[in-house]
Amino acid sequence: MFRTKSKIALLSAALIAALALAGCGQASQPQNQGAQAGKADKKTVTSAGSTALQPLVAIASKEFMQANPGVQVNVSGGGSFTGLNNVASGSIDIGNSDVFVTDELKDKGLVDHQVAVAPFLIITNKSVTVDTLTKQQLKDIFTGKITNWKDVGGNDQKISIIGRAKSSGSRATISKIVMDGQDFTPSAASQDSTGTLITGVAQTPGAIGYIDAAYLKDTVKALKYNGVAYSPDTVANGQYPIYAFEHMYTKGEPTANVKAFLDYMMNPDFQNKNVEKAGFLPVSKMKKQ
Repeated sequence: MFRTKSKIALLSAALIAALALAGCGQASQPQNQGAQAGKADKKTVTSAGSTALQPLVAIASKEFMQANPGVQVNVSGGGSFTGLNNVASGSIDIGNSDVFVTDELKDKGLVDHQVAVAPFLIITNKSVTVDTLTKQQLKDIFTGKITNWKDVGGNDQKISIIGRAKSSGSRATISKIVMDGQDFTPSAASQDSTGTLITGVAQTPGAIGYIDAAYLKDTVKALKYNGVAYSPDTVANGQYPIYAFEHMYTKGEPTANVKAFLDYMMNPDFQNKNVEKAGFLPVSKMKKQ
């Protein structure tokens, strides 16, 4: 009798232990599945800054995500200086910029990746009869010295300047190349994006502004600069000087999906297929800088 009870007790203990082990095994299975699922989660690459470069980066991101379904590339604007500051702080992976890294950020370990050349255009409202302006005339207009189109060969019409915000690399490019570093008159209106600038120029009689060539629409008129019309050839041969190298900065050398995305943009297949079509020039077409 005692032996029978002992056997029953032993069997019961063994059964309880087996059930406990089985229970532990079942509990651990979802944890392993969760770990594998975490590895398969999308990797997000964030790229922000220059609105001039944004159209080209958007094309690249769409193609890259189609070729790499496990990666998400988010592209936004905000201006070149915003992009530089944000990548320097580590809040984004790539800072897009029309300008070289500023002096105050040169010790932040930023690495420059030049992906294209962006030509910039001087645009006006279609009511403006002037078709070309010299560098001096543009400088006098943007600094507020000339305020009427009649003073540069046009009709008796007030000049309204619509530019970009101070965070814009487009504004910095025009200031550097056209205005020799001078700033715009305080009476100039400013817009946060190229799209809203175009809308403002198109809707304001006598308005003048500046955009990169990729954004040109038939709602506005592009002027010649010193008598030279923009074309890829006039930029490449140096006749049309209003352009900027387009930079994609990373904090340190890029790795993993950030590097893969930048490599994709610099690949000759992407460059030859998309860059000029989008209104840019490949860096390889420029004279050695």
